[in-house]
Amino acid sequence: MATPNTSLLTLTTDFGREDFHLPRLKAHLLAAHRALQFVDVSHEVPPYDIVRAAFIFNRCWTHFPQGTIHLISVNDFYQPRGRFLAIRHDRHFFIGPDNGIFSLIFGQMPRDTFVLDGYTRKDSLSAIYARAVAHIAQGKPFQEIGLPATRFTERLAFQPVIGPNYIRGAVVFIDRYANITTNISRDLFEEVGRGRGFQLLIKRMDPIDGLSFRYHDVPEGEKLCRFNSDGLLEVAINLDRAASLLGVQIEDMVQVDFMES
Repeated sequence: MATPNTSLLTLTTDFGREDFHLPRLKAHLLAAHRALQFVDVSHEVPPYDIVRAAFIFNRCWTHFPQGTIHLISVNDFYQPRGRFLAIRHDRHFFIGPDNGIFSLIFGQMPRDTFVLDGYTRKDSLSAIYARAVAHIAQGKPFQEIGLPATRFTERLAFQPVIGPNYIRGAVVFIDRYANITTNISRDLFEEVGRGRGFQLLIKRMDPIDGLSFRYHDVPEGEKLCRFNSDGLLEVAINLDRAASLLGVQIEDMVQVDFMES
């Protein structure tokens, strides 16, 4: 049985499951530290898409027990100045490439951020990660995992634009049911809306002018908007595929217009 809080390892990658990349990574990890309990967050992240990876990862990592190690391997193949980071934050551990993904996850660089060192260009990606995971899982001093980082690569996520009577946001995620998640939060909606009526506009569809709590609050085949469990405004069609039927894609604009006071 894996040791609690030190050997639970989540994996988030863009490897897919059809070739050798994922099993080879797991083989290296187990060879370095056999007492690992794997939890696969996702391996279907679109290749190189760190924005999608960060969104998926941010929806779940805080729900794992303290002491969990999180390995994120997305868009991390070697670059001339590529670096790999190990981070301790909120009693969790994170390992992955310094390609901007951690700025999307944390915003600001956590205090305990280290650059992995001691490897050469001949070392495989799997070997680099396995060494870092084993260091943490074996309870070695975290500050000895690498060199203290003074910066990390930043990637800015698109933020909603607001005015006195509107919020202009964007589609940030489309799930397997083709439900549409935006970057408009409940807090922002309530702050700008102040309890006023509204119309939600996306693509060329007719406006939605009310909030639902559940999908089946509207008849089958009807559009709705609701706040999902993460507090983000979502557009869906009851028992149908909203994004496909409406022609909506990631980064499409979504606007909420509030009635003037």
